[in-house]
Amino acid sequence: MAFEAKLQAFNSKVNAVTLGTGDKAITIGGQNVMPFYTFDAAIENPQKVGVEISDLGMEMCTVDGLKDFYAGCNTVVDMAKKAETIEGASFICLHLESADPNGADTSVEDCVKLAKDVADAISMPLVVMGCKNVDKDAEIFNKVSEALEGKNILVLSAREENYKTVGASAGLAYGQKVGAESAVDINLAKQLNTMLSQLGVNEQAIVMNAGSAAAGYGYEYVASTLDRIRLAALTQGDAQLAMPIITPVSTETYGVKESIMPESEMPEWGSMEERAIEMEITTAAAALTGGADAVILRHPESIKTIAAMIAALN
Repeated sequence: MAFEAKLQAFNSKVNAVTLGTGDKAITIGGQNVMPFYTFDAAIENPQKVGVEISDLGMEMCTVDGLKDFYAGCNTVVDMAKKAETIEGASFICLHLESADPNGADTSVEDCVKLAKDVADAISMPLVVMGCKNVDKDAEIFNKVSEALEGKNILVLSAREENYKTVGASAGLAYGQKVGAESAVDINLAKQLNTMLSQLGVNEQAIVMNAGSAAAGYGYEYVASTLDRIRLAALTQGDAQLAMPIITPVSTETYGVKESIMPESEMPEWGSMEERAIEMEITTAAAALTGGADAVILRHPESIKTIAAMIAALN
């Protein structure tokens, strides 16, 4: 008897969220099948890859390949423009990490000016990532959302401690997209999505950052959380978990020892740059197969490789 495959497309869908404007705008989400299950149904919006650019400039270039790629870039704006040329890149993520009060404590005004300069210089959609200080981020996201009204950016992210301020400013007052960040827990993710919705933020304007970790560093919790979120959205029709997922990968992988240990100190591990690239690729591939609709990476080789994987599997 001939084998007949049974298609498993679901009645429920992941929300489709558009970022950016014009010809370079992208849409993430919208599928009604599990990641890469194109044999069940066509995936209208393949996963996207973004490029992380830090407001610390060339300080983020911890490996030779990054230093070489951005050589000649005198400003963060120059780096953002160069990042647009990376094969496979779909959006730019400006990481305002210097705003941290426990670090350089860059002023809100300076952060807003940089975000505006970058947004004006690039044609790709812009994601703005904060410094992880909830109070400073709330203030930054408010002012950046106002300054970039009409650009359709994504602010990453609103958290339980500041979601009212971020949601009201970015999502309601200025029409931006809002990232909802939770700590690798399906119940916390659903709770935050629900609170943002109750605040009045359109469900089509919410993108989840359900948490991440570098592969090998408790990543099994990330994997199970992503699986449960995606299955709840598709098989149970849970509207409060149907938001697309974006996973910042580079901020996790470039902090682990495999990516930062010099070859001189651990020669048996081989090239530090190759390790950093492999850690980024491995983590991104795991996130995408688990349910992420977009990942944020740093190294051009990682971006090129993951974009090729997405194209091959879709």
